[in-house]
Amino acid sequence: MLRKLLFWSFAVAFPLPLVLTYDLVADEPERLKFYIFLGLIAYTWWLLSIVLSVRPSWLHRFVGLPSIYGLHGALGVLALAAAYTHSDNSYSPNSLARILGDWAFYGALAVLCYSVFFMSGWFVDRSRLLLAVKRLLETVFRRRLSLWIHRLNLVIVAMIWLHAHLLVRVNQYFAFMVLFDLYTVMALGIYVWKKWIAPDTYLMGTVTSNDTRGGATRRVSVGLDSKATTLQPGDFFFLSFEGSSSVSREWHPFSVTDDNRKALSFTIRQHGDFTRRLDNVEVGTRVRLEGPFGRFESIIQGRDREAPLVLVGMGAGVAPLLSLAAAHHTTRKIHLLWAVRNPEDAYYRDVLEEYQAASGGQLQVTINVGRFRREDLAGTLSAEAVAKGAFFIVGPNPAVLANQRLLRRIGVSARRIHQERLTM
Repeated sequence: MLRKLLFWSFAVAFPLPLVLTYDLVADEPERLKFYIFLGLIAYTWWLLSIVLSVRPSWLHRFVGLPSIYGLHGALGVLALAAAYTHSDNSYSPNSLARILGDWAFYGALAVLCYSVFFMSGWFVDRSRLLLAVKRLLETVFRRRLSLWIHRLNLVIVAMIWLHAHLLVRVNQYFAFMVLFDLYTVMALGIYVWKKWIAPDTYLMGTVTSNDTRGGATRRVSVGLDSKATTLQPGDFFFLSFEGSSSVSREWHPFSVTDDNRKALSFTIRQHGDFTRRLDNVEVGTRVRLEGPFGRFESIIQGRDREAPLVLVGMGAGVAPLLSLAAAHHTTRKIHLLWAVRNPEDAYYRDVLEEYQAASGGQLQVTINVGRFRREDLAGTLSAEAVAKGAFFIVGPNPAVLANQRLLRRIGVSARRIHQERLTM
């Protein structure tokens, strides 16, 4: 909680140097200054949102990638609110500046509305109707198109930058404009570095196997060119299949099922336009890996060593939980609950039975066909697990939220429930 508070406090304070500099050098009425401040705050929050969108490696272990994405989305909304107030109460005699400001605002509004529906889980993950509508529309608005629409934020930032440079009440202050441009160059420089330069430093590997698991799941194994030295149990990578003509080279997150630091396996549910084409990825395909990401292991290491671990996985969501079970089944009391659609989807039953046999009674496994209901959880979990356990939930976003609500209803406190939904 303290880390997230510091993270959000930094975001709130991020515009202050620019605001205070303008306040110091500008000779404008206080009321007008206030609305200019709002415009500056909106602009710097958009810049910070762009920086967060590249998943800074120095941040993810500190607060977790879901928190980064959450702040990324929240800043977009708050910046739009500040920009609206700025636009509605400011005026410029420069017609081009006015046009650029208006276009930037309406463009940001359109991108935000699109992103909230197609790329975040704020509403869609909580409504079956909206989820059904989204899946229908995604036959046209595919993920790759959504990513390019989201990148229009760069065009919006460019329009706002030019808008500010055309305003006499702003561009006449040299020191302020230097700082304004420094903010812009630093944010866009980080974006360019992460998108076009840093990938050359990422892990590389080769697909060594690509096999079917259950009805609609694949297990893709990748042999690495060098060791994944910072990988922890429960982590995930963003993968880009560099040498395949059957799938796009866009980055997609997949959890590590098991590893030996030189070879990684990923269990992937085929439910989207990208993952449905994974069966065409051939052995020998080159793969670029960004990461690892994840905070499950650091949370486990920070908890009371006597507290039981409860791992709840839905379908292919068992992947990171399997690596956690492998790492801790001989030293921690663990209850792994796995919900599958059909009996044949329990493709890691044998592996779990091996872990269970080697655990000396530390590991308990419950596999259920269909989602767990409240009575299932209440009847399966021990009183100690409900009262003291650390819960880790992985699966499709709506299912994660549903299981989170069920656990709360049987008495599990929210601070002991952990999940990594990669949406805002």
